[in-house]
Amino acid sequence: MAAVLGMDAQEDVLLRNATLPACLLPPDLAGTDAAALLLLDIGVVAGRIASISPAGELEGSDGRSFDLDGGMVLPTLVDMHTHLDKGHIWPRRPNPDGTFISALNAVGEDRLASWTASDVRARMEFGLRSAYVHGTSVIRTHIDSLPPQDEISWPVFVDLRDEWKDRILLQGSCLFGIDRLIDHPGYLDSIADRVRAAEGVLGAVTYMVPGLDDHLDTIFKAAIERGLSLDFHVDETKDPDSRTLKHIAEAAIRSGYDRKIVCGHCCSLARQQPDEIDATLDLVAKAGIGVVSLPMCNMYLQDREQGRTPRWRGVTLLHEMKARGIPVAVASDNTRDPFYAYGDLDLIEVYAQATRILQLDHPISDWISTVSYGAAEMLNVDAGRLTIGAAADLILFRARDWSELLSRPTGAREVLRSGRTVADALPDYRELDHLMTKSGAA
Repeated sequence: MAAVLGMDAQEDVLLRNATLPACLLPPDLAGTDAAALLLLDIGVVAGRIASISPAGELEGSDGRSFDLDGGMVLPTLVDMHTHLDKGHIWPRRPNPDGTFISALNAVGEDRLASWTASDVRARMEFGLRSAYVHGTSVIRTHIDSLPPQDEISWPVFVDLRDEWKDRILLQGSCLFGIDRLIDHPGYLDSIADRVRAAEGVLGAVTYMVPGLDDHLDTIFKAAIERGLSLDFHVDETKDPDSRTLKHIAEAAIRSGYDRKIVCGHCCSLARQQPDEIDATLDLVAKAGIGVVSLPMCNMYLQDREQGRTPRWRGVTLLHEMKARGIPVAVASDNTRDPFYAYGDLDLIEVYAQATRILQLDHPISDWISTVSYGAAEMLNVDAGRLTIGAAADLILFRARDWSELLSRPTGAREVLRSGRTVADALPDYRELDHLMTKSGAA
């Protein structure tokens, strides 16, 4: 769509006839129907949302006025589960058959061959630039943290977080397989100290390994001692006997842990019997765990067998979780790497695909929360709402309702940051060509 605001001046403006989701508004404006779409005017003064009022009420206000003709407006969005350090390695390290194990092996090979500080930085920044143009303002990225990669990637993360702090709030969570603690028990203290120094999040991939409960207790203890939040990769498999989500919830309750816990994927839960599901979800709710589904990546990887049509969608039970009051979200996950060959860190695409894959409609209700304030609350940040007094970080669409927006998720949009139009173009993939050799980065 044509630019509403230029980059040269921060003007006071009135955005007239904007369609806003009630669930993203202050209570006094939202009414009682969370699914409602309301026609309102937005006043922007000094780069902040100064007013939100019924359409036409501020017709005589000072400053320039723009008629959005019913176009939807959303706050900039929250991508709570990504892998910026893996992003965009597909051209040099594709997945040969699209399976999870091949993805794991390919990434491991590429990490050993190519993940220098300059390589990781270039690819992470490419991802940040893409997300920024699409309209994302908060990202949590998981960071592969097996030695010696942790000594390379965490300093890069800290530098980028500081450089991008005025554009994207960036969080980092360490990533390692919990089975590493079997033969390397001293590793946990080392990585937990590194995470604390970087003001990050403690995370791990959980498997049904011997001594799982003891390993989880150790992780919770390390997090409590250092005041760290937790973020686990959980049961990313179709095997119904993978029940580490239940074990995590039990460990959280045992430990008395009172900070934020996020569990991602939780795919195998959908393959279990109803009584098992109910028992696990009761524990998850009691433990205060939030769950993020990664619908595009999980649909790509799960239930893939050569020459056979997949029988299930690979996603977890968000409807059942939400009904129990468990916080839920969706996110991008991997981007152009062996775990997912596609993606561009565009949360409108993610939300559109999630709506189809997870059937987040009939009613559509307040499911937009999964990429906005609901995800933000799981990350313990204040974002993802249309709030008077907040920075005018907005996404303006020509689409006038959910049907139009989700039918054309790549349609016209304009992103505002503090009331100014983002004029940056999406980065060109050619910018990464010099890194795309199998022998590794320079």
